[in-house]
Amino acid sequence: MKAFSDLSEREILALAITSEEEDGRIYMSFAEDLAERYPASAKLFEQMAAEETRHRHLLLEQYLKRFGEHLPPIRREDVKGFLRRRPVWLTRNLPLDTIRKQAEIMELESRRFYEKARDQTSDVGVRALLGDLAAMEHGHELVAERIGATMLTKSALEEEAETHKRLFVLQYVQPGLAGLMDGSVSTLAPLFAAAFATQENWPTFLVGLASAIGAGISMGFAEALSDDGSLTGRGSPYLRGGVCGLMTALGGLGHTLPYLVPDSIPDHFRFATAIAGGVVFFELWAIAFVRARYMDTPFLQAVFQIVLGGAIVLGAGILIGGA
Repeated sequence: MKAFSDLSEREILALAITSEEEDGRIYMSFAEDLAERYPASAKLFEQMAAEETRHRHLLLEQYLKRFGEHLPPIRREDVKGFLRRRPVWLTRNLPLDTIRKQAEIMELESRRFYEKARDQTSDVGVRALLGDLAAMEHGHELVAERIGATMLTKSALEEEAETHKRLFVLQYVQPGLAGLMDGSVSTLAPLFAAAFATQENWPTFLVGLASAIGAGISMGFAEALSDDGSLTGRGSPYLRGGVCGLMTALGGLGHTLPYLVPDSIPDHFRFATAIAGGVVFFELWAIAFVRARYMDTPFLQAVFQIVLGGAIVLGAGILIGGA
């Protein structure tokens, strides 16, 4: 890598040209990524890309006057002192805040580059242009704010907030709720069957633990393999699978952990079973609330579906264990 102080004026201009071209492509990539989810913010990044293109044309004009048509192949990666960028623009469905923060870092880096390059050049024309570009980059954040005031109207912001809510439901709530429902309900039968068949805490705990972990692994793989998120917009399959698997395991462990009550407690089995029954009651009502809150399901309907279904599975486990 070459030290910035060792760059010639020709190399400084060439580096500025390639940097502006790269930044413009990145902003357009952000705009394409945001087009469907946040159309108003996508328009903002299109404007920023157009601004970078204008900067590049100004630099090219100055370069042609001074050094001709051949442009040395120099990039940020070839020069010491530049921040090492994470290629977040290669990732789809990035959070809007992540994209905006990346843009702020890019603008700051560009401004500092032009200020340092201006101080290192002696040609009056080049020095003036680099100073102007430094000022433009310094005001780029203000330009973005003005664009935002124009593009991000109240209705657009409300629409983007609603889109963000839908994405949150698709990527986190839906797989998490599916896992919690499966973990809380499907493990009831084996757990309480083992409890009433053995009348012992430790064997019951082992059955519940195995059921919860097994269900978590199964549901995690099932959710991850259901779709890759490219068409449905549900996000990363690994993230969804992880959320679904974790919530499935937690749903099963909730009413399993009470069976860790030590045998030294009087009537420990009945005590643990009473606690487990209370946990089941809380889990089922919590699931009904989440369905009503995020899945647009009427609360009474959610209660009927979840609580009644859970009660039936619980009853089946008790009957089988007591047979």
